[in-house]
This record gives sequence, structure tokens and C-alpha cells, in this order.
Amino acid sequence: MRLPLQLLLALLIQQCFCASQPAKRSYTTHDYYVLEHHPSAGATLNECIGELGVELVEQVGELQNLWLVRSSKLMPSVSPRTVSDRVLGRFENLVTLAGHSTSLYPRAGRQARAHRILSSIKYLSPQIPRQRIKRDGSSLERAPPPVTPGDPQPKASEIIAERLGFVDPLFTEQWHIHMMNVTGVWEMGIMGEGVITSLVDDGLDYQSRDLAENFDADNSYDFNDHTDLPTPVLSNDNHGTRCAGQIAAVKNDVCGVGLAYKSKVAGVRILSGPITDADEAAALNYGLHNVSIFSCSWGPPDDGRSMEAPGYIIEKAFVNGIQNGRDGKGSIYVFASGNGAAQGDQCNFDGYTNSIYSVTVSAVDFKGLHPYYSEPCSANMVVAYSSGSGQHIVTTDTHNKCSDTHGGTSAAAPNAAGVFALVLQVRPDLTWRDIQHLCVKTARMINPEDPDWEPMASGQMYSYKYGFGKLDAYAYIQAAQDWQLVKPQARFHPPAIQIDNGTLLTEDGDMEGGQPIIPGGLTSSFTVTQDMLDTHNFEGLEHVTVRVWISHTKRGDVEVELTSPGGVRSVLAAKRDGDHAGTGFRGWRFMSVKHWGENMIGTWTLKVSDQSSEGHSGTFHGWRLMFWGSTIDPTVSTTYALPLSEYQLPSTANDDAINIPTSTSSKSHPKPTSGLPDDHGTAEGEASKPAFPSPSAPATATMTPTPDEGWFSDMSNLVSSQKWFFGAIGAVVLFGVGAGVFFWRRRVKHRAYAALSAGDELQMSSVSRQGRPRAKELYDAFGEVSDDEDADEETRLRGAEFHSGFLDDDDPPSAGPAPVYRDEPRGEHDVTPDVRSASPGSGSGSGDGSWEHASQTR
Repeated sequence: MRLPLQLLLALLIQQCFCASQPAKRSYTTHDYYVLEHHPSAGATLNECIGELGVELVEQVGELQNLWLVRSSKLMPSVSPRTVSDRVLGRFENLVTLAGHSTSLYPRAGRQARAHRILSSIKYLSPQIPRQRIKRDGSSLERAPPPVTPGDPQPKASEIIAERLGFVDPLFTEQWHIHMMNVTGVWEMGIMGEGVITSLVDDGLDYQSRDLAENFDADNSYDFNDHTDLPTPVLSNDNHGTRCAGQIAAVKNDVCGVGLAYKSKVAGVRILSGPITDADEAAALNYGLHNVSIFSCSWGPPDDGRSMEAPGYIIEKAFVNGIQNGRDGKGSIYVFASGNGAAQGDQCNFDGYTNSIYSVTVSAVDFKGLHPYYSEPCSANMVVAYSSGSGQHIVTTDTHNKCSDTHGGTSAAAPNAAGVFALVLQVRPDLTWRDIQHLCVKTARMINPEDPDWEPMASGQMYSYKYGFGKLDAYAYIQAAQDWQLVKPQARFHPPAIQIDNGTLLTEDGDMEGGQPIIPGGLTSSFTVTQDMLDTHNFEGLEHVTVRVWISHTKRGDVEVELTSPGGVRSVLAAKRDGDHAGTGFRGWRFMSVKHWGENMIGTWTLKVSDQSSEGHSGTFHGWRLMFWGSTIDPTVSTTYALPLSEYQLPSTANDDAINIPTSTSSKSHPKPTSGLPDDHGTAEGEASKPAFPSPSAPATATMTPTPDEGWFSDMSNLVSSQKWFFGAIGAVVLFGVGAGVFFWRRRVKHRAYAALSAGDELQMSSVSRQGRPRAKELYDAFGEVSDDEDADEETRLRGAEFHSGFLDDDDPPSAGPAPVYRDEPRGEHDVTPDVRSASPGSGSGSGDGSWEHASQTR
């Protein structure tokens, strides 16, 4: 069978583009787009690009049927898309023309052609460069120093150095190597041979004597300047070199050594300037057939107010990597969790770290404490050592220098990548999911008294700060040697649940329907049955993802949590005080590993609440639960295809079948050289604070006790504190004694009044003006005013101020002005303020500090 000449030429062109290196970009003269072609829909790629008026540049990395195209600017000096976009205009014309047909008349001529071409364009997106953010601290370069005393483990380091023949001058300062239990792995003859890790970063100093021997040029590329080698150019292009040194610095006399010092490292440069989604996607797949691990110490800004996820093209690169990388075993993506915890940031607001395809790594410091910069979230898998409590990570730097100020979660991620490089020498057959399973199985619990640890359904403990625990290289490799590979991945994605017809049809559109978020929050549930799991060939649970549709005038007020049938609660989002965005959550995806291995059958409940801030409100429109795990029968597993329309509410029965071309808006980030505060290495860590404190139950106004409480349901809380308990008892006793004395004296005075002659009667008002209050005033002070009392008199009496000694037996002076009574503070055992607080007149102080004193002694 002979192929048509046009099709043959198209195939040859595609092969040519696939084989070539990425082309240089010129954003000043051209606008760039990504076009996803649907070959079986009827129109060829050439027809599509011809209709749009663009020229073909190249295939987008390793992504089949995704093409980078470009169009010349009408005004090259004008910034991108400040004038009308001709390409998107032509696309809209196709949409209009194709939509004019009806079922009564067949399409003909240009209309039929427009429909055929439109059906063949699955996705269309303008490419606008944007900046990715490093997750490192400030830099300090210096020449290799001599070994200094006072390092964390000098004797152990010296013993290991002598045993293994190390002469690296900084090896004894690389405390993190010993803390991660790597030296025992080396003595087993495991140093990472045959494994390549790609540092997707700001370049790599491949001429450094510490890295040159282990540098892999074939799988390296510069996507910032579009040159073959990832040469550091900018003054702060040292981040990737430092991370590479942690993994593969060679054994020599320069600085220190890497955790896998016989493994190879490649460099893919993306952080030294703005790049497009297409280039980022290509970078995350660059060399995927040879590279095993992609180490990524970057992400959206860690400022407590940003929320950004990889776009469709980048997400396709992740899926392509885990499906086709390493000959189908899957690329291993390691991401730093982020350095924004001090700003209230959480790694579940970062779409890279909350991806099921990422091993998300947070930090612990030299003392094993949680550094205040390291972000918590339910997507955290493990922690590795980094800066804090007076120590930094010592590693290689550019220009044959060394760094002793490296840190942040930027340094934690490559430490984890180094462990994975070691294990892949022993078990190169491990899949990307096996790597995650081994993290869950072997991570060591750290700071067990930290209240952030919570039990999972399996009995294992989990922490939003530490994940499953710290990565232990020796334990990890011991477990991997006899590890049985997991079954293929299964998935169960029920349709989205709409709350009162909640709707979002376009990603940038407004949401409709839904229920207002009330004090105490809203809940919605979904029940999983065994039949559902059997239908979807689903056996064991790994990741749970939840998409939410919530509109809110202050996004940072929103809190989201998921509770499993077993009662395990995952905090997906806690409040972020700095996030004032009014855009809400338009299908945002959260992720949790806290339900790993849990029985899914039963009711899953999502709770959405907010801070009830004055002037702010929100509406819960819908949510979608997605389960990821392992298959029951591996022989009938299916390959996952990334849908285009997951953000839609309601979701469709078959998301994969939706072909909606999408254009992306511009995203611009600043380019700081550091995501860390200056004291990231010196500030003391902590192990006593829960990342997300459990919410206290709201107070309820009820007069009906529950059967197991009685009327004094809080008495147990008083008993638990002896000071409060016995203080309260003492107050009651003294009050009772005082009341008894009062009523005894009232009876005595009553007898005195009865003895008065009719002509000697005194008005109660005149009595009260001559001294301390008499019986009726005291009676009124306790609220027992007679019904026929004059209203003014009642008000006056109730407003009287009484001295703390109003029950004294001493008679008042017989003459002179009425004494002025003041509330004088008494000793700390004076219980009078408690008695006085029961009177109607005790609502405010007189400015002499008496009420303040009373409150301090309670």
C-alpha cells in the first residue's frame, strides 16, 4: 500500500522535528503557541497550521502530537499580546463558521473544512514566558577550607573517611550524610553507579572538578538560552550546582562528596529566566529514556498567597514521564515542599508538590527539628535533612568553590534524590510507585512527642510536617532488596458532586449555584461500595485527590478537610492570612497521602468552612473525589489519559472525550534568588506545634444535658486543674458564709426598724445618703426590688458602688459628708472580686485598676 505523498511528507517532517535539538526562541519577533493535533479527526497537521497562519517550529519535547508553532509579530517592538492576536482570531473564526450548520443541511465547502480542522485541533494555547522560583537560601562562596573542629560527628566522619579513603576536605562537615544513614550503604558497595539524576534548575557547572567526572552531557540542555550545555551564566546561577554536588560530587580533594558519588548528573537549565509551559514540559521529559530521577527544587512563590498548578501541557509531561520514562517503569520526580511556612503557606497550594507523581520532600534540621520555613501539608511524603539549628548543608559550588550556606527544602529534595539513586543501582526495576511505597514503608518516625503526629487507619503515624518520617538510606535499601513490585495503577474517579446545582463551565468563568458557607461550615458526603471498586478493578488505596469548586471574597479564609470512613481526617487546606484573592477555587486539586492503604468502603465526607470574617463570604459549589491505587487484576489494567476538562462542574461521564481548545492567560512571577529568610540555618527548629490545630467544637446554646454529661458537663475540666477546682469551691463557700451573715444582720436591723415610733420613720433614701447601704439597698443589690418601688429609685440603687467591706459591723460616722467608697485591690487571696462580679453593677471598673486586679487573680 502506497501512502499519499502529502501524508508521507508530513510523517517525514515530524520525524525530522523529533530528532532535532530544540530551536532557539525569539519572543521579540514572534508569538508562540502549542497546538495539540488529533491525527484521526480528518485534517492533517499542515492543514491546521495553514488555516491558523502559523509556522511549525518543533514537537514539544517527548509529547506526541503536541507541536510548538509561531507567528510573526505585526509590531516586533511591542510586548507579547498587547495588540490583537491574529492566531486566536483565526481560531475563533473557525469556531463561528463551524457552528453555523444545522442538522437539516449538510456542511459544504468552507464550513465543512472549518469543522474538520476544528475537530483536529484538540488544544491551542499561547505560550507566555514566566519565571519559576528557586527554593534555596542566600549564597556564600569560598575556597575549600581545612577541616575544622566542632563538626557534629567528627570522630565518626574521620573513621569513615579513613576506612573508605576519603581525602575530601569538607567531608567531616557533611553531617547530613551520616544523619541520613548513608555510610553503611557505601560499605555495602552501593554508590549509585549506572543511575542518572537530572537537576532541573539554573544550570550546572560541569567544569567543576567536583562534578566533571560525573557529568552527563547527552541528557543536558539549556532551555533558557537554548544551547546544548547548561552553563551557569548569571551571578546567582549556583543553585543547581549545589544540589548536584549533594547527589554526585566525586570522591577527590575539592569539597565533599555526594550521597551517590558514583552516579551521574545531568543539568537542565530553566530557572535563569522566564520560560514557557512548552519548554518546561520538554525539560521535565528531557532524556526520560536515560534519566531515572528529576530533582526539582523550585515551584510557585512561597509567599502564603500564591496558588499555582502546572498547566495542561506540563501535566501531560508528568503523565508521559511516569508512563514512558525508564522504559515504562516511570520517571521519578522529586520536589521540594516549599519554604513559605512562616508566611502561612502550605504545599497543597502548589500543584507540583501536591501531584501524585511527585515525591514531596520537606526538611528537618540538624537537631531533627522542624525548621520554621518548611511547609506542611497532607501531600508531604518524607523529610530529609537541611539547614537550621545552627547548621547548613555543605556542598559543591560553582568555579571550584564550596558552599557552607546551602539549605531550605531546596537542599532536602536532592538529599532524597541521592537516596533514590543509591537504591536504583540495586533495584533498577523499581517503578515510580514502588519508590513511593518504600518511602511509606521505611521512613523513620522523628520527634514522636510532637502533637502533629496522628494515627492513620493502618496504625501507622503521619505528620503534615514530617510526612511518614525521615528518609533513612540504609533502611530504605534493605527493604528494597526483597521488595515485590506493586501491581499496575488503578483509578476510581466518581463524577463531581454538585451542591445546589453548582456550576463552572469555563476555567476563567464565574461559578453559579451552590450553598453559602455558614458558621460551622458545610459538609457533603460520598459513599464507596465494594461493587464500585470491583467495577474499576481497584484493590489498594494510595493517593486521594479532591477537586473543589468554592467561590469566596477572601480565599485565605477557606478551610477544607476530608474525613474517611475510618474517621481519619486530612486537612487539605488551612487558613492563609496573607491570601486575599477573590478568585476562590475553580476546580483546584488537593491531595493527601494520609489515607495510604486504608479501606475505602464507606462514607467519605468533605467539610468546607471559613473564618466568618466580617465583610467576607463564600459559597460551596461542588467537589470531586478521586482515588488512585493498585489493580486487582493486572492483566486488565488500562492506561490513564489526561483529560482536558477536569476543571468543569458538572464533570462529564467521559472526561477524556472532551476536545475543548484552551488558551492560557499570562502568568508572571518575580525572580528572587532565594525563597528563604536569612536565618534559615541559624534559627532553632521546633517539635511541639501541630501544623493545623484541631478545630474546637463551636459553643451551642442548649439547656438540655446529654445523658452522659448531666448539667455540669465541664466539671471534669475543672477537676483536671486543681487550682481552678479548689479556687471555685472556696469562692462558693465564702459566698455562702457572706450571704448568711448578710441575712442575719438584715433580721437584726428589721427588729430595730420595728421599734421606731411612727413619728420617727426614716425614708430609705435618707438612710442611704448617710453612710453605707442599709438592708433594702443590699436587698435591691441582689435583684430583689419590690414591685412598687419607684423606677428612678430602683435605677439609682442598682447603680450604687459598694466597698468590699460593706458587711463590716463598724458604725458609720454620725456626722460629716458621706464617705467616698473606692474599690481597693486586696491580696491575692481576696475573693471579694468574685463576689462583686455577681452584682449587676460589676460590669465596668472605675479606672483605679481594681477590676484588672480581679481578672489577673482568676
